[in-house]
Amino acid sequence: MRDQLIIDSMHYRKQNLQYGNESIPYRVFFVAPFRHKIKIEVLPNGSVQVIAPEATSLSSIKKAVQKRARWLYQQYSKIKRQQHHVLPREYVSGESHFYLGRRYLLKMINVKTIQPHVKLTRGQIQVRTRSRQPEIIKALLNDWYRDHAEQVFERRLEALVSNISWLNAPPPWKIRRMKKQWGSCSPKGVLTLNPLLVKAPRECIDYVILHELCHLKEHNHSRNYYRWLSRLCPRWEITKARLDGLSELLLVE
Repeated sequence: MRDQLIIDSMHYRKQNLQYGNESIPYRVFFVAPFRHKIKIEVLPNGSVQVIAPEATSLSSIKKAVQKRARWLYQQYSKIKRQQHHVLPREYVSGESHFYLGRRYLLKMINVKTIQPHVKLTRGQIQVRTRSRQPEIIKALLNDWYRDHAEQVFERRLEALVSNISWLNAPPPWKIRRMKKQWGSCSPKGVLTLNPLLVKAPRECIDYVILHELCHLKEHNHSRNYYRWLSRLCPRWEITKARLDGLSELLLVE
């Protein structure tokens, strides 16, 4: 039964918290072993997930969630308000943009004498250019994300492959923008990674890379494939849920 749950990426239960007139959905993941009793977190897109030891009863989980109902409602409402300012992108100062899982404010700095460039500093992604055209700002940011994605993905690939006994070196890989995928693996064993993945936390980047590396062993989504993935990336279901919760924010342009 557990194998089937892993294969279907459904090792969780959907629940709802009623707070006043607001119904807040949340997903419960059962994990063994787990050092916390019950962990509750609100993801950047406003979705809520609860991680609990495998033997925890739903009634105990509901009580724990209810105890933090006010905090959950405040976080949930705050994020929904923030999303109003995040979507859609206008590429102006004050917007929120992500890098390695952290939210940074976009800061436009008008310059006339230096080459346009992007710099991450003091909690800001600063774009220095004389232009204020959204298309130009967007292009500068995309180039910056792509350059950093190449560096980050190369480092993570080398680190992850070093712990995989059946791989002697990182496989060939490339970067390509994709609308609905974070990564893929071709029949010839070439990995493709979405540069926007560099906006996600490192654990999510590692999960996507390991997901594709496992396809070098099993080019399918069979039980054997998920056994390999679970061995290399324990609790991958939780990380996948985190990435799914971020997708709307990370992929928006």
